Amino acid sequence: MKRITIKDVARVAGVSTAAISYALNGKESKVSTGTLMKIQEAVALLNYIPDFSARSLVNKKSYLIGVVIPETEEHNQMILENPFYSEIVSAIESELRKHNYHLILTGTDKGKGYFDLSMQRNLDGAIIMGIYHESFYEELKKVNIPIILIDSYINDTYFKKIGIDDRCGGGLATRHLIENGHTQIAIVTGEIKRNGVVEERFLGYQDALAEANLSYSLEYVFEESTSYEHGVLAGKRIASNHPEITGVFATADIVAFGIISGLNECGKRVPDDISVIGFDDITMSRMFIPPLTTIHQDIKAKGIQAVNCLIQAIQCIASNDHEKITLPLSLMERQSVKKI
Repeated sequence: MKRITIKDVARVAGVSTAAISYALNGKESKVSTGTLMKIQEAVALLNYIPDFSARSLVNKKSYLIGVVIPETEEHNQMILENPFYSEIVSAIESELRKHNYHLILTGTDKGKGYFDLSMQRNLDGAIIMGIYHESFYEELKKVNIPIILIDSYINDTYFKKIGIDDRCGGGLATRHLIENGHTQIAIVTGEIKRNGVVEERFLGYQDALAEANLSYSLEYVFEESTSYEHGVLAGKRIASNHPEITGVFATADIVAFGIISGLNECGKRVPDDISVIGFDDITMSRMFIPPLTTIHQDIKAKGIQAVNCLIQAIQCIASNDHEKITLPLSLMERQSVKKI
């Protein structure tokens, strides 16, 4: 079958190819409402599919945005296992579509870079989540495309960053347990790395203990990976070896779910025996049994904000490149924390 072209659409609609180009490339304001309706009818009649390869050659743009999710821990299927990433990626993809861009999603394994991917795909920009070695960021600077970082505390003003105050959030979670009478409080967390959200949430935990004159114990730190499996094992260890612990702060909701399951397997009930608070407020938090008390961040807004900043950079719209956008946090009280 002969491929339908923009000239075919113009002929059926009775308009110029320039009008078609405006209508299909996000410049609808340059054509009248009547013309736009004719073009839409012609597109539907001919089942016209834009040729993105041809458009890329003409505009020197691929209309592709790379989204990179870290796989720096041993659990190398983090993209699929942690609902936080599916929620933020969904928001990013939906917002990109509004601007006629498409998404290429990838994880980055330990020791592997991003430079080759961006060159092979001719990306127009990228959104990078999480933390990496400093050499990775130096490599990114060579790519020469706009890049937005999500959840990175790297001290480098080359990149625009989107995030939350994770240290504040860690303190907020721990203070909530303290305010409910808990003094023996554990933290279950992923690997604590410099310039990462896990480290910041851990520091917030320490801040809250110090403010309440509660002693910090290394025995109460269960550090491994941000995964459900780690949460299960930590929950079992707490139930078996630390009967004095009455409250647990999990640095991610997915970890909190594992903790509750591990405690249940050992005959401990949440919150009757042990209280658990999470972080993120992913959709599953309100559906879990018991519904999880957690620190709420607007995951969707974080993804949308990253896209808007990236599109501005691609379109060379002036902005403060050194600015870090910090989104608000709040405590979401449900049923997993008990006052004692």
